[in-house]
Amino acid sequence: MTLRSETPPPPANLPSDPPPDSEAPTAAQLKGDIDSGRTADKTPHMDVGAAPLGTCEEAGGTPPTPREVRIARQNERAPSERVAKGYPHQRQPWVLPLYAGFIVAAAVGLGLMLWLTR
Repeated sequence: MTLRSETPPPPANLPSDPPPDSEAPTAAQLKGDIDSGRTADKTPHMDVGAAPLGTCEEAGGTPPTPREVRIARQNERAPSERVAKGYPHQRQPWVLPLYAGFIVAAAVGLGLMLWLTR
């Protein structure tokens, strides 16, 4: 039996620093933005992928140009206030009680309907 751990196995447990800006950015820098949490759509850890970003385009003979990667990096980066909040991973203390309350209310409503139809 394997116990579940919240810490991913190596090398995914290694923190990923954001890549520097560049005049000619690469798809690896875009992946670095994502892995470092700069895009605010995942936790800042290295993501070991089977095929790095841009691999399919390169295999098809049309690798992304630095201009396309620069535009993608600009579009993917989240505003700093969203990154600071950890927006997608934000813990909302009211969500679980609301969910539990909804389940209880649905159960009470269903029970009341069954009791009234007897």
